[in-house]
Amino acid sequence: MSVAILLAGVAGVLSAVGLCDVAVLFAERRAAAAGRATPSGPQRAVTALARLGRRIGAPAAPRDLEARLAAAGLAARLRPADAMAMKAGGGAAAVLASAPVVATLPPRLMLLALPLAAAAGFLALDLHLARRGRRRAQQARVELADVLDLLRVAVAAGLPTGRALTEVGRHRGGLVAAELRALAERLTLGVPRADALAELRRALPVPALATLVAAIDRADRHGASLAPALTALAEEARADRARALRDQAARASPRIQLAIALLLVPAVLLLVAAGLVHGLA
Repeated sequence: MSVAILLAGVAGVLSAVGLCDVAVLFAERRAAAAGRATPSGPQRAVTALARLGRRIGAPAAPRDLEARLAAAGLAARLRPADAMAMKAGGGAAAVLASAPVVATLPPRLMLLALPLAAAAGFLALDLHLARRGRRRAQQARVELADVLDLLRVAVAAGLPTGRALTEVGRHRGGLVAAELRALAERLTLGVPRADALAELRRALPVPALATLVAAIDRADRHGASLAPALTALAEEARADRARALRDQAARASPRIQLAIALLLVPAVLLLVAAGLVHGLA
């Protein structure tokens, strides 16, 4: 019975892979006939998972999914409904991929392993969004002090806030500058400043960015100068970056010691042993 279940699982996985290949082939042919560019491998995989999720029925998106997509920098490329379809497709694909292994387990463990595989595939996108959001937040903390200094100089030179954001985003590279460029483009397209600033706060949920948005909003409403607030924010961001670098160095020290103990010391001992063996020979 277990052999039959194993063969059935393998057949299911192979059939799923074959159907995906056929779907990709038809999509490539339609794209070539229409003169469009052929999507890459990861894009095809994402599209296939989303289609599979829509076929089996994707659940409704939670309220915080849009905020998590924005924090991961994917709000412009991935809608919450598409993300939920990907999650449902990922759960189904995980069940199909794990079927050959699960089929060899006892029935009780099989009933436990299949839901766990489905849950792992369903939650994989959430883990990816959380990890990507943490990386973006960490990169923003590193870049923020320099960007705030440039913004302070631009505002002190007499540029309006919108123009200063545009110039800093245009002449500075990095993640924060890219988000400032996007903010300036939204303002140019006529998006209300409050909505554009709220989008910036969702894209980079860093406390210093939230304080910057509040300072810009306060300066717009009351006509106050933005330069003192930018100076204080730059100093605070620089101190935060120094603390982050110290914490990173403290975490790296045990790893360095472990590498020395496991790699360098045995290598030196092997060289000494080789010299002794050569001398005795």
